Amino acid sequence: MRLAGRVLLVLAFALALAACAAPGSGPERDPGNGFSMEDLVKSDIDTVAEIHHRAIFASLRRLALKLYLRNPAEWRKGGKASAEAAVSDLFDRDHRWRLETLNYRRGAEAVQIALNPDYPGDRVQAFMVGLAGMVQQAIGDRSAFLLLDDLDPQRLYNAARNFEVAAWKLAHARDAQGRLLLLSNAMEPVPNLSFEREFGRMIGLLDVMADMLEQRDGRTITRVIQNAATAVFLPL
Repeated sequence: MRLAGRVLLVLAFALALAACAAPGSGPERDPGNGFSMEDLVKSDIDTVAEIHHRAIFASLRRLALKLYLRNPAEWRKGGKASAEAAVSDLFDRDHRWRLETLNYRRGAEAVQIALNPDYPGDRVQAFMVGLAGMVQQAIGDRSAFLLLDDLDPQRLYNAARNFEVAAWKLAHARDAQGRLLLLSNAMEPVPNLSFEREFGRMIGLLDVMADMLEQRDGRTITRVIQNAATAVFLPL
């Protein structure tokens, strides 16, 4: 009975935390090595998923800065003082990746806006709202993971495939004069494939999260084979 009582207490605590938890624009800060009451209602998989979530957002932030540095006209469109200021404004506010400048669209829609030749706004901002929005859509806009959270591995898998499509579109989208809409990877004068590496890192992290949840929950992910050049964004 004592054990059953403890289990009921933990479950009640988990329900209370879930009820109080608000959706977020990204992962909670790394708590470090200290103990938190939330640790009582986290499985090992939850903790690992949070680590992956933070790693993805760290990579998103690096990608945003790289894009702004390669495309300084974009951060100037928003009247920011620097590329770093534009990144901070994007990642350090709680906006759920729904910005008025994009009519509150995010995810795949925001990526398509960013790479529309006629879009006059900050393309880097729109592109990152698209990517970060996809991640948050895939995990139900959570900032942390608890025992009772129902994470869908299919949505994480789909997000990984969408990142592959977005990376291809970024590298190939051009205006009517044939100029790239956003500069990223380059082979000359000095090879720079750091953008590709960031995408590869994030895709790998999303796939690992999907695989972990698939095994834990006994679900089966429907895997697809797409040609990035003709692929469409998968639903989240």
